[in-house]
Amino acid sequence: MTISAERLKTLAGCGDATGLRSAFGELCTEFGRVTRLDVFTMAEAEKRRALCFLRLESEAQERRLMAALGASRMGEDLLVIVDLPS
Repeated sequence: MTISAERLKTLAGCGDATGLRSAFGELCTEFGRVTRLDVFTMAEAEKRRALCFLRLESEAQERRLMAALGASRMGEDLLVIVDLPS
């Protein structure tokens, strides 16, 4: 299992938006301070996911996080999709 997969698995264990916000805060400390974090949960065909839109203090920090977590950019935000337990 890759480091990014292990980190996403840790996030998936949170189960709800409040837990994800806390976990992202802790996870991102190595990259920089989270300046914005929006978490939207959704359910589709018995599968739950969280769409996590976040920003860090600088683009350099965001690039490092993107490389480590496999995050993508959506507009000015980073997007991390987390599969949640059903």
